[in-house]
Amino acid sequence: MLCPNGRRIDKIMKILKFLGLTLSILVALTIMLFYEGDIPRDVVDARYSSPNSQFLELDNLGRIHYRDEGHRRSLPVVLLHGSNASLHTFEPWVAELEDQYRLITIDLPGHGLTGAIPSGDYSYAAMIEVIEEVLDHLRVEQFVIGGNSMGGGLAWRYTLQNPEKVIALVLIDSSSPMIWRNEDNSNEVWAFELLKKPWFRAVARNMDPYYLVAQGLRSAYNHSAVVDEQLIMRYNDMMLREGTREATVARFGLQDRYGTDADLSQISVPTLVMWGKEDAVTPFAFASEFESTIPNVTTAYYDRLGHLPMEEDPATTAKDLDQFLSSLTEDQS
Repeated sequence: MLCPNGRRIDKIMKILKFLGLTLSILVALTIMLFYEGDIPRDVVDARYSSPNSQFLELDNLGRIHYRDEGHRRSLPVVLLHGSNASLHTFEPWVAELEDQYRLITIDLPGHGLTGAIPSGDYSYAAMIEVIEEVLDHLRVEQFVIGGNSMGGGLAWRYTLQNPEKVIALVLIDSSSPMIWRNEDNSNEVWAFELLKKPWFRAVARNMDPYYLVAQGLRSAYNHSAVVDEQLIMRYNDMMLREGTREATVARFGLQDRYGTDADLSQISVPTLVMWGKEDAVTPFAFASEFESTIPNVTTAYYDRLGHLPMEEDPATTAKDLDQFLSSLTEDQS
């Protein structure tokens, strides 16, 4: 015979079991309703590679897709894309600047036509190793390095680790050191917020990403007209490329995905901070943090632009970058 407390515990256990079963059913229904299979790698690669696409085999680091474009004897500029993006995000800048500079873009592990890598390591350390391998392969010893969002975080980390190689640094709506972040730094891209949650990562491996991709792009690009069906499908196809969703889930599950904190005041090279004031991913407030922390800073801030100013207004932003890079050669002359 159960005592009153025993009956209460038994009732609570039954409710918990019911809730657990209900949750399992909801997850199963979600997978069934939103399931989407992979697209074979060669299909996506054929669709989004260009005559300038090159591939470098790096054993456990995978087959790395990169492009080496522009004026080969001019100043090398290495450009790194953001999370869930690809080197294609810099195509507008390449079109604007290829006559003046050597432009090297890389699909980082877990992204673009590089995609999943054998080691399964999607940490910043592994990505920096890939950057070093590509540049060693190209025999590029000194260069300007820049990046957007996650790519900006890689760029400033690389600069701190390799100051002798970096001529200048370009940060475009860059990710920041962890110490600058707080619990209020959520963004309007639903996929980024959901991927932080273990329950969502459990179903994201097989989920059709289209609607999250569309919502995320419209928010990140500040509802710019450049977000058309072609752009959405590029991101969508890249995400559906065989192995990429699993790589994305693994990357967001890393506890060290933002890396260790660092002292950006140690960056001594000329630095250009570029920022869209309507950024819904990395708030404009971070721009002033970079501006006040890095000693030798030039800034270019943009009204009405969002997280990817180099795509939203390539002509204006490329002109500002060109002016900054031209000042470097003037200082050296």
